[in-house]
Amino acid sequence: MKLPTLNDNPFMKPMEWVSLLLLAGLILVLLPLALDSFRLNLVGKYLTYAFVALGLVICWGYCGILSLGQGVFFGLGGYCMAMYLKLEASSVENTRIQSTPGIPDFMDWNQVTALPWFWKPFHSLPLTLIAVVAVPTLFAFVIGAAMFKRRVGGTYFAIITQAIAAILTILIVGQQGYTGGINGITDLRTLNGWDIRTDAAKTILYFVNGGLLIACILVAQAVKRSKLGRILVAMRDKEDRVRFSGYAVASFKIFAFCLAAAFAAVGGAMFTLQVGFMSPSFVGIVPSIEMVIYTAVGGRLSLFGAVYGTLLVNWAKTSFSESFPELWLFGLGALFIAVVLAFPNGLAGIWRQHVEPRLSRKPKSPALPAVLPHGAPAE
Repeated sequence: MKLPTLNDNPFMKPMEWVSLLLLAGLILVLLPLALDSFRLNLVGKYLTYAFVALGLVICWGYCGILSLGQGVFFGLGGYCMAMYLKLEASSVENTRIQSTPGIPDFMDWNQVTALPWFWKPFHSLPLTLIAVVAVPTLFAFVIGAAMFKRRVGGTYFAIITQAIAAILTILIVGQQGYTGGINGITDLRTLNGWDIRTDAAKTILYFVNGGLLIACILVAQAVKRSKLGRILVAMRDKEDRVRFSGYAVASFKIFAFCLAAAFAAVGGAMFTLQVGFMSPSFVGIVPSIEMVIYTAVGGRLSLFGAVYGTLLVNWAKTSFSESFPELWLFGLGALFIAVVLAFPNGLAGIWRQHVEPRLSRKPKSPALPAVLPHGAPAE
């Protein structure tokens, strides 16, 4: 009897390493060589959404938790980064024409005369980088603990996350003096003194964005191939059986939800740096549902498929809106319906069913003729 070894459950299968190399080559080599700075920055914006799709693969695909409010965590990460950038752009010298120099312009317009206490930590870049991940993750922990400890799941959890997205959007818009309101936080200029508005800076940020995305794929792959990942899949398929086996199901769900929130937050922060603003339009229900569509089109069980699905849907969205500005929503909806109906496992399902078997199929060697002794009759 052969005992199991570490090689029986490798970190990545050979085909997965090939997929990772192909994706890295596309993001870090092919696209930068083929696209101009404007289009490259546009792809960089698409890749920030891919962080959310990666988190949904773990949260929805492997754990069975459908969250329709991931825009909340994307927006929180983006707002944390935007607050630091806005404070740096709101120095006393830059705002000397305001009634109260040294505070963001939208605060001055709304008769806020002093910087609020929750803005002050964002004077520090290290604290900001910590807050980008910590604030959304902590918020996800509170939501997850409140819901999963009470065994709220399925459709009810999806509706609650939608409600939270709507509530946060209304809160951001209503507190205009502290958040920038419907316009969001704009006029972001420098990151620790480095001008992020130039084409060269946007290109560098694109590569940082791509590198962080590859790193998040590796983190998600580590979770997927670990014992934790197998428990998440077992919970998705037979939750009661896992609970009766002695596992704390709620704790595992909270972990998956928080990990997805952390990925989304990193994407939101990179969005703010790449695009140069953050507004409540990226926090609400509609962007959250679009992020689920990215994952569904790419394949909710595939990390690489989620990235390709994000790129495909956003490319189609941009193309339709440029060519058919009045019909692009119908085109985007038709693309989603066609993919889901024809290929329920998304792009990754097409790859696994039709492409991967042909690549892994070994060619048959021609049969050698039998050599018979001299004079022996052939059968």
